[in-house]
Amino acid sequence: NELLTPEENLIAREHYGLDKAPNFEGKSWHLHAAVAIDDLGGGMSPVDARDTLESARAKLLATRDTRVWPGRDEKVLTSWNGLMIKAMATASRALNRPDLTASAEASARFIRESLWKDGRLLASHKNGHSRFTAYLDDYAFMAEGLLELLRCRWKTADLVFACKLVDVLLERFEAPEGGFFFTADDHETLIHRPKPFSDEATPAGNGVITVVLLRLGHLLGETRYIEAAHRTLRAAWPAICDHPHAHGTLLSALRNVLEEPETIVIRGKPDAMARWVHYVNAGYNPRRVAFAIPIDAPDLPGALAVREPREKVAAYVCRGMTCDPPVTSLEELAHTLGSNTAG
Repeated sequence: NELLTPEENLIAREHYGLDKAPNFEGKSWHLHAAVAIDDLGGGMSPVDARDTLESARAKLLATRDTRVWPGRDEKVLTSWNGLMIKAMATASRALNRPDLTASAEASARFIRESLWKDGRLLASHKNGHSRFTAYLDDYAFMAEGLLELLRCRWKTADLVFACKLVDVLLERFEAPEGGFFFTADDHETLIHRPKPFSDEATPAGNGVITVVLLRLGHLLGETRYIEAAHRTLRAAWPAICDHPHAHGTLLSALRNVLEEPETIVIRGKPDAMARWVHYVNAGYNPRRVAFAIPIDAPDLPGALAVREPREKVAAYVCRGMTCDPPVTSLEELAHTLGSNTAG
């Protein structure tokens, strides 16, 4: 009331819900967009209402800036960045948003440059310093994020980095009976070394790494990754049976064992592959994972080395560890995938 003109006050109160009953414990207000700007009253046009609201916001912010701001947690967490890389890449692919791929790439680059030291991950970065030995979630979430990013655009270095993360887990985190401890074997000694299988506020690291192991194993033809995934599922089986609702990520991994996943590798020039990529990613296909690899991609590891480019775009379709001959037309691909049209 003291800061704003009558017109600004009217528009601000209506927009933020201050003209209604208090919405927090009946005594105060949490400001929220109660009325859309284009629907504001006051006898103003939408353009005038928007300008008036912006004027009010500027005055309120200037006064707010004279007070101490709430503290903000500035640290960068490897595990949470891994989750965000996956989310950005998934959204980019679904919404055709290259800017989201760029955001995911920037995060992945920062993690590799700032939190990957001497062949091991670190868990946290702040004020130019990285520290704390990384945990299972850091490795698992980052590896999954990198795999999702590879589905948006191909960089062999990201695949190699994902494999390095997985190999550290197999060497330093895996339990003899299967499954992965939350801490490495050279971590500080704790009273208890947990091996979490259930999902909490974030997915279970054991569930995420099992999904990653299966996808990498089928992509590269690497049986030791698939065998490690099976060991994890066997170790977690009693817990899954007792509380299936608490083990959604591991159940997703189990589905990829019971129903063989479909892995598609497309080789060709980027422009020529675009229609193919659109086709294989169309619709909801949770068992399908597709990667478009340019013809000039260097040093492809494992089974990818034999997915050679041809004169035209070629697609290699594998179900589990069984692969079909390459196809060089969308019609052939549609037939191979069990569809009637190439879209």
